[in-house]
Amino acid sequence: MGMANFNKNLFVGTGGLESINLSHFIGAVYGMENLMGRGHNPLRSILNHCSEKYLGQLDLWYILTVMGANEDTGQVEMKGLYIGNDVQCYDNACDLSLKVNFNLLERAPKKIVVYLNEEYHSTWLGNKSIYRTRMAIDDDGELIVLAPWVETFGEDGHIDELIRKVGYIGTPQIMEAMKNDTDLKNNLSAVAHLIHGSSEGRFSITYCPGQLSKTEVEGVGFKYADLNTMQQRYNIDTLKDGWNTIVDDGVEEEFYYISNPALGLWAVPSRFEGEGSRQVDASMNGTSTHINTDTQVEAPMSGGVGGWKQPPR
Repeated sequence: MGMANFNKNLFVGTGGLESINLSHFIGAVYGMENLMGRGHNPLRSILNHCSEKYLGQLDLWYILTVMGANEDTGQVEMKGLYIGNDVQCYDNACDLSLKVNFNLLERAPKKIVVYLNEEYHSTWLGNKSIYRTRMAIDDDGELIVLAPWVETFGEDGHIDELIRKVGYIGTPQIMEAMKNDTDLKNNLSAVAHLIHGSSEGRFSITYCPGQLSKTEVEGVGFKYADLNTMQQRYNIDTLKDGWNTIVDDGVEEEFYYISNPALGLWAVPSRFEGEGSRQVDASMNGTSTHINTDTQVEAPMSGGVGGWKQPPR
């Protein structure tokens, strides 16, 4: 969506399974690098059009918060509170969020190390480490994900099965797989997730999970590394958020460390500022894929998007 909240909470948050899946899918196909951190984009324009067309008669007010880390304590706190009944309220919140939550780096790290705390027990959630950093990491770089609590791919059995079947193999291959797979067509949020978690071959992703095997991790297209070994090398108790340097056998290694990928978005100017228009692969011109959204069935305990560890109560 680029930026959260505002009319997304109405049309997507309460819109049901089809609205959730289609919005995630549209955003993924449009491209995360074209979407993340941008308050205005084609997907948001769809929602704004719906607001004007269908909600104009309602006395509708939005309460938006901007959250960020305290510079001294590292604890999450409210940085801004915005209340309004039009898009200006959202725009003002986006402006502050870019200052608070957006990290524009002067140069692209060749290696980024991300730590996932106990809230992340699946790659469905943990792949936030990928799409929040993908605009920062250098070409042919490496993303290392320290994930002690990750034990599964999907948040429910069916989504987990789809991820294992297809893998994080890049947008063209995922879209091709969807053409002849009714199950994927009926689970567009899973398709979007697979695209979000793919590096598109530009950089490598090394997962270090606490409770997934090497075979399982490599089976979905990631590299695997032993968690204990990597935690000894990248000791989170001594690392600071941002640039770090360690010395191993007299050789220095520089990398960028992120302790919580949920609290920001990282990029370099060349990827965030450079492109105002969408580049489309010429090979896709004139082709289409029919998506049977009317037959979508919510997976058990998924909350509509495979996002529930337990059903809501």
